[in-house]
Amino acid sequence: MELREVCGKWGIPKVAEVLEGEGITSLYPPQEEAVRKGVMEGRNLVLAVPTAGGKTLVAELCMLRSILADGGKALYIVPLRALASEKHEEFRRRYGPLGVKVGISTGDFDTADTRLARYDLLVATSEKVDSLLRHRAKWLADVVSVVVLDEVHLINDPGRGPTLEVLTARLRQVNPGVQVLALSATVRNAEELAEWLGAELVRSDWRPVPLRKGVFWRGEIVFEDGGRREVGEGEALTALTLDTLREGGQVLIFVNTRKSAQTAASSLSEKVAPLLGEGERRELGEVARRVEEALGEPTRTCRELARCVRAGTAFHHAGLHHDQRRAVEDAFRGNLLKVVCATPTLAAGMNLPARRVVVRDYRRYSETFGSTLIPVLEVQQMMGRAGRPRYDRYGEAVLVARSEGEVEVLMEEYVRGEPERLVSKLGTEPALRTHVLACVASGYASTLGDVLGFMGGTFFSHQFEVRAAEGVVERVLDFLEEEGMVRREGERLTATPFGELVSRLYIDPLSGVVLRRGLGGISKGEPTPLGLLHLICSTPDMEKLYLGRGEEAELEALVEERWKEFLLPVPEDPEDFEFFLAEVKTARMLESWAEEVHEERIHEEFGVGAGDIRRMVETAVWLLHAAHELSRLLKVRRALTPLRKLGERVRYGVREELLELVQLSGVGRVRARNLWRAGYRRLEDIRRATAEQLASVPTIGPETARSLKRQVEGGTAQR
Repeated sequence: MELREVCGKWGIPKVAEVLEGEGITSLYPPQEEAVRKGVMEGRNLVLAVPTAGGKTLVAELCMLRSILADGGKALYIVPLRALASEKHEEFRRRYGPLGVKVGISTGDFDTADTRLARYDLLVATSEKVDSLLRHRAKWLADVVSVVVLDEVHLINDPGRGPTLEVLTARLRQVNPGVQVLALSATVRNAEELAEWLGAELVRSDWRPVPLRKGVFWRGEIVFEDGGRREVGEGEALTALTLDTLREGGQVLIFVNTRKSAQTAASSLSEKVAPLLGEGERRELGEVARRVEEALGEPTRTCRELARCVRAGTAFHHAGLHHDQRRAVEDAFRGNLLKVVCATPTLAAGMNLPARRVVVRDYRRYSETFGSTLIPVLEVQQMMGRAGRPRYDRYGEAVLVARSEGEVEVLMEEYVRGEPERLVSKLGTEPALRTHVLACVASGYASTLGDVLGFMGGTFFSHQFEVRAAEGVVERVLDFLEEEGMVRREGERLTATPFGELVSRLYIDPLSGVVLRRGLGGISKGEPTPLGLLHLICSTPDMEKLYLGRGEEAELEALVEERWKEFLLPVPEDPEDFEFFLAEVKTARMLESWAEEVHEERIHEEFGVGAGDIRRMVETAVWLLHAAHELSRLLKVRRALTPLRKLGERVRYGVREELLELVQLSGVGRVRARNLWRAGYRRLEDIRRATAEQLASVPTIGPETARSLKRQVEGGTAQR
């Protein structure tokens, strides 16, 4: 089926011109099937097609038909911010010239953000859309005509799944005519998902680049079809990498820990570097400079990554700064980097195909269960990255066996195995607490019957029937009533001001209870940064750092020394006290960040990377904002100024005296401190200085100096 024919029929001929310019002239078989099943006529669709099989293009055609031909709007929902950025840039580059206004929204959960309604195509995370629904953003019901659920298999994830499920059910409730497209590469029970959504199903194993899957053992790959390929003796990753590179391919290697990713990339760099051309070395040198300077204060990890990049390899994991991860991804897409060693987070939707994917580790460690097998669905997501359209005639996905006996086990379990069924994770108290409160606080439900009626539209009820959730919903409502968030008057349910604020702030109701308890303990004097940071680290919304061996004694001494600063009582129960120490460790890490401790030292002392710090900082800033707003409601005035200042300090990682300087775009904690040391302590000092004087300050330079002058002279210093 020709693309020009489809676009012409549905009133979007210019879209065909754009796509033809990128070499897309006809539809793949699964795309043709989607068109035949009425997706361009507004039918709901579940598209279960392998990676690179054209799922996103089907969504694009539906969204653009709605926007350009019908004057509608589209919402593209993704699980990760990095994926949102990738899709936003791709859609804007392609369709911005056609007049399509493409926007992105991934944060600020306590506002309806009416400005978002001006976009024709909005890319957003699940949490952002859920937040907008809580604020009853009217445009979601009135003008959005197409909703795309990318990576819909994450409905199976205990963390993200309930939010994705609830927002889907809510969108269909407030906007019954909306077209829903659910996209995934691996869905075993796709029929069940399609039934829930009232959707047509397109399931296909077709790929534009054929995929061969197999198991490596002792210098040879054994493929599922019985074929074999001699790779060469030696260490598995080295042999598989060099074999791929000899044919001009690239390798994506999945391992189970960050340390393993770094070790593997470093080891392979010695083998890969001699194969690089002079031009590649020059370009990789520039990429290496960017990753080394991304933090402003390079750490050992920055230097190690830069060294690997110069040699044509890289590691990729959540501990890296997002700019570093982005640089690695771009260099790999551009065929500059030949090998990337990654933890499984890279497999979650990022468009990063390779000639050969190697899954070395199929077990991972869990605090709760110890060493466990990685789910088949996850491994197949990794394997699906093999094969680069327009570059490779085939792709290979290879698992590495550690013994001869494992070869057949891996073949049956992962290569030929079926991915796990998607099962709703909504029916638990932690998952339902926040969503039941949101139902009542947002005015979607005013009785228990209303709440259960909404539950009837969820995937959970489709799988288990709504009766299975009744007991949990009633327990959650009892909790919300006891904690003063929901009021019952006969059968009628209403949210209290406390409940409304907690829901609007997009925090777990249990976090609201913890914050209220801690803030209520402020009776005299101002709370200290450690006390406030420990308070937010005591909430379920805050990720906790693990206690390392031998850390208890040091943290116990800290608690004994500074016990008066804590706003919550120190527990006596040994198990509770251990959790308390983990909270204190997390609070101390954030305090160190706000005290401008060098990132290298934070990494060594707390075992966190740049990406971890920024992820936890983002959560901490949000919880400090929530605590500030709750302090207003509860009239805890002593906490307002300390919370506001601490929130800004944590946001930028600076002491209080630098808060004015970090309002300048391009000035982070390192540059701000350098300016301060050079005598530029206020915006007025910068206004009086010349660009040449500013450029002489370490880490500033001529370009940044000119930018600073423009900002202070143009009055645009608030970022």
